[in-house]
Amino acid sequence: MTEFDPATLRYDANGLIPCIAQQEGTGEVLMLAWMNADAVSRTLATKRVTYWSRSRQAFWVKGETSGHTQELVDLRIDCDRDCLLAVVRQEGPACHTNRRVCFYTSVVGGEEVELMAPE
Repeated sequence: MTEFDPATLRYDANGLIPCIAQQEGTGEVLMLAWMNADAVSRTLATKRVTYWSRSRQAFWVKGETSGHTQELVDLRIDCDRDCLLAVVRQEGPACHTNRRVCFYTSVVGGEEVELMAPE
């Protein structure tokens, strides 16, 4: 085993790396958000998934205001070290639209179809 150092990940020009959140047990893809090295470190230290908000330019602990938290179960690194997979225990909806997942729209025959309503 090798000790993990967030600096070894491949971040984009803005110092960010995409992180996919996946529900433990079901494999359901919940959302995609961004992390910087500090967010990765905070997530590992607290087990509360912490993202970097590109719009607010601030840390965002998932569920801090909504109560819809993500508890980290496992953090995985892809083969190119430029994407993360956070296996989580999601409490409540993952999407800010109050839907279970952020991927609630499908393109069918050239049309957008909403697959789920807000909870």
